[in-house]
Amino acid sequence: MDTAETRRATYEAVLRLKDAPFVAQRPAYFSPAAAAQDESNALGSYGHFAQTLLPLEYTDWVEECGAHVTSCYLGDWSSLHKVVVRGRQALDFLAWLGMRDLSRFEKGQIKHHVQLDEHGRVASEGILCRLAEEEFLYTAGSGDWLLWQLSQGSWDAEAEDVSPGRFIFGVQGPASLDTLEKLTGESLRDIAFSRSRTAAVAGVPVQVLRTGISGELGYELHGPAGHADAIWSATVAAGGQFGLRQLGLRSQPVQHIEAGIATNGLDYLPASILTPGAPRQFRRGRPGGSFVPDNGITDYFRKPAELGWGFRKGVPDRDFLGRAALAADAARGEPQRTLMGLRWNTEDVAAVLASPLGAGDLPDPMEVPRGRGPVFDQVLAAGRRVGVSTGRTLSVNLRSTISLAVLDQTHAAPGTDVVVLWGRPGTAQREIRATVTALPFKPDRRRTDVSAL
Repeated sequence: MDTAETRRATYEAVLRLKDAPFVAQRPAYFSPAAAAQDESNALGSYGHFAQTLLPLEYTDWVEECGAHVTSCYLGDWSSLHKVVVRGRQALDFLAWLGMRDLSRFEKGQIKHHVQLDEHGRVASEGILCRLAEEEFLYTAGSGDWLLWQLSQGSWDAEAEDVSPGRFIFGVQGPASLDTLEKLTGESLRDIAFSRSRTAAVAGVPVQVLRTGISGELGYELHGPAGHADAIWSATVAAGGQFGLRQLGLRSQPVQHIEAGIATNGLDYLPASILTPGAPRQFRRGRPGGSFVPDNGITDYFRKPAELGWGFRKGVPDRDFLGRAALAADAARGEPQRTLMGLRWNTEDVAAVLASPLGAGDLPDPMEVPRGRGPVFDQVLAAGRRVGVSTGRTLSVNLRSTISLAVLDQTHAAPGTDVVVLWGRPGTAQREIRATVTALPFKPDRRRTDVSAL
């Protein structure tokens, strides 16, 4: 088999053998750029992003966490599910599946595609790019909900999982444009925010998407997996003079919290996990933290307005899955919670970090810069639960410990003092003071006017 066939076979084996014993019966699945990345992976350490193994660090996490603010980084998001939807009714299907208006969706444009279940809860969300008149690419933590919903209808459209055949590299930060213009040998200043077009790297066609997952000027490169090693190495070389750093898995999620972006599977659980359209990568483990659900697993689900994805002018009249539930919520004045940020008290955080050096019972440890899995912590005011904190992160850019929080609106005003209960039930829990803050935590530079650079 050639390289593409080998990657496809390994990818399918990993999905098929998801519950098989590790190593002995489940094959390791690496990034298509694994060989190029290994040259800088001095520690030889790896972690799982979905089904893919990626280097944890290249230099150190402090340096890597700051790169998107001081220069730029090159990160690997090839682990994301990549699904192409094509056909006469492809647009109609996607417009019904997602809550966003696709009536003026141009070729090369990018949309945040938020998909709900019939109860109006977020089932999946990701980026939708229009490649052609009847062809679209959906990239997300999981495309399983999309694939299942398409199979349940009679749409004149088809979907193809192209995940193993494509790479996705992120280049984010103030030096990202200089890096990519040197890499491609052409001006990319015509690409507006949330737009894309084709360029070439050493004769290989790649799709350049202007995105903003870091809250800074930034781009994605999408291309054929067979050229991933060469393009990764070429990007590292092109960005060297601009201070580019390679971004390890340990640092990847930090920027999302700084930018105020909730992440599927970390800051909420997708409602699709209760259905046959369950995402394959969220089937292991359970959330940590002090939060104890009153209603079972559904307490980890979220409505779009609770994550900052609601409608500014009310629920629109057009038909989409989950609309009736959102309209009913609006009639009742719901949801009563909103997404905000929390800045954690430095002294309280330091006491937890230093606890292994002192006496007394040990609280749950705080991984830095943040934990790997989903952690949901209670937010308290006067001893009463007023919200849930997620994504606790040590931000070297802000010199602060921060998190997202879904809060009751009565306690969501910036400047409000609250308490985060740290630690799982049954452990030596600690109360950590925190202050509510607006999102994002740092200035939003995604829409930087590149014509002036």
